[in-house]
Amino acid sequence: FFFKLQLLESCERLGSLETMNSSSLIRNFPLAVLQLRQLFGSAVPAFPPKFYLAMTKSMADERRSQLEQYLQNVTLDSNITRSEVFIGFFRKLQQDTFKIQTQRAFLDVYLADGSNIRLDIQTSDTAERILEVTLCRMGLSRELIKYFSLFFFQDHDDGALSVVKKVAEFELPYVSLQSMKELCCKLGIRKWYMDPSLDTLLMDCRASLNLLYMQAIQEVKRNWLKPTERQMQELEFLQKNANKAKFLELIREMQFYGYVRLDPCICDYPEEGCSADIYVGNNEINCCIKLPTNQIKEVSFKINRLRSWQVAFLGATKDGGDDTLELRFEYNDSGTWQWIVLYTKQVSSQSS
Repeated sequence: FFFKLQLLESCERLGSLETMNSSSLIRNFPLAVLQLRQLFGSAVPAFPPKFYLAMTKSMADERRSQLEQYLQNVTLDSNITRSEVFIGFFRKLQQDTFKIQTQRAFLDVYLADGSNIRLDIQTSDTAERILEVTLCRMGLSRELIKYFSLFFFQDHDDGALSVVKKVAEFELPYVSLQSMKELCCKLGIRKWYMDPSLDTLLMDCRASLNLLYMQAIQEVKRNWLKPTERQMQELEFLQKNANKAKFLELIREMQFYGYVRLDPCICDYPEEGCSADIYVGNNEINCCIKLPTNQIKEVSFKINRLRSWQVAFLGATKDGGDDTLELRFEYNDSGTWQWIVLYTKQVSSQSS
């Protein structure tokens, strides 16, 4: 679920919105689809039919919506998104949209302790390629690369950390960073799984142990976790003695370890306009919701009780505020299906 959600947001942002409609590449999309259907057959749905008469505004909006939904559906199959046809099309789409030619460049990839690794890259290198090169330089075993991913993040002056979005494997990180300059984003490596018990698979590799340890310390400092006073004292003792394995063993017992914390957002549950702190992980979406009465209500939406979800990129607000992403999911609440809606500005910058 979480991978698909991130992939959907990335595609919303990258591709089928107004920037794509204003590009001549939209005319090449059906050809790419035809090539994909030759490779993957019925796994690739037929391209939405186009209108042959002059389109009204409502028809144009419907067409844009059809293309966005189509793109979301196609990108849910990792075999498709890793194909040369798909990667080639989106590489050209990204470079042409932001007018960046293939050339040599330097790219900084940040670790959770604030240090960085500078890479000598091509601007057309995909996230998958950059992740592999970075982790191999760190000495990570190749079979463990799948447990990590690249993310865009922001460090705020007040010490807060915003994980803006996971970088899709076919995305061009250099190009994306250039397109998000006003957001002051950095490119970093984080683990990419929601089950804390998987940490045990990475403990025997020095490089992966260091990555987990740096990220755990970062999340404690940024108040993503909720340790008791006694647990906090034990963590400080273990950190002082550089006992990384014991540190990680203890921290796995703490609430919200292994979760991704989103920036404060707005939700319509249990009523419209409520603010919420969102933690995503361990097969749940945990919401600490502030009610209009100023009371705090903690709600856990279990992933196995979700039937469907939708992602929409809403763009900037009328008052010129930041871009907003709308996430809707259909949830079984005590036998009744209802739609829950979350609005977050983390996205602008955040989802495929």
